[in-house]
Amino acid sequence: MRLGRDFFTRDTARVAKELLGKVIVLNKDGRTFKGRIVETEAYTGDNDDAAHFHKGITERTRVIDEVGGHIYIYNIYGIYQCFNIVAEKRKVHGGALIRGIEPIEGIEEMYNNRYKKDYLNPSKRELINLTNGPAKFVMAFGITKDEFYGRDLVTDPEIWVENRPSLAEEEIVTTTRVNIDYAKSRDYLLRFYIKDNPYVSKK
Repeated sequence: MRLGRDFFTRDTARVAKELLGKVIVLNKDGRTFKGRIVETEAYTGDNDDAAHFHKGITERTRVIDEVGGHIYIYNIYGIYQCFNIVAEKRKVHGGALIRGIEPIEGIEEMYNNRYKKDYLNPSKRELINLTNGPAKFVMAFGITKDEFYGRDLVTDPEIWVENRPSLAEEEIVTTTRVNIDYAKSRDYLLRFYIKDNPYVSKK
């Protein structure tokens, strides 16, 4: 069963944490990709200077104004894209970055998308490297900003998040976010990942 609106229209950190263990599904053009969410980061309202939207809404960040459940994709380093899920109620800004997933279904197609070659005796390192990072997951699923920005995970026929049982507290690691040393909010404990999962981007 897909997650409904009530899941996403809550406190951003809670949404990010409770996304762990849920499954992102993309069903498009006769192909199905599924991945278990193993790592997330929360980006919150105006006091979080690590968030792209902390200075206000722009054309780039406009979907953050929407009700929780919408997809917010942005570019990093000019060539990579990151997938975020809008949280909170409309006009209350927050987003959960998906940093890592564990592939479940469609692995051969993911491999082809990610490495641009056929799935022939892949190494363990290649398989782990397939989706253990925010841009890697996007590439493996074949998701693009042009096609998916602003779409609604609650109602969209092609992409959604499936519910799964909640994880026990001892299965989750809570820590600081990655690559935001420039920010005053760098010490906020807003990164969450499944303990000992090999698809976490950085332990």
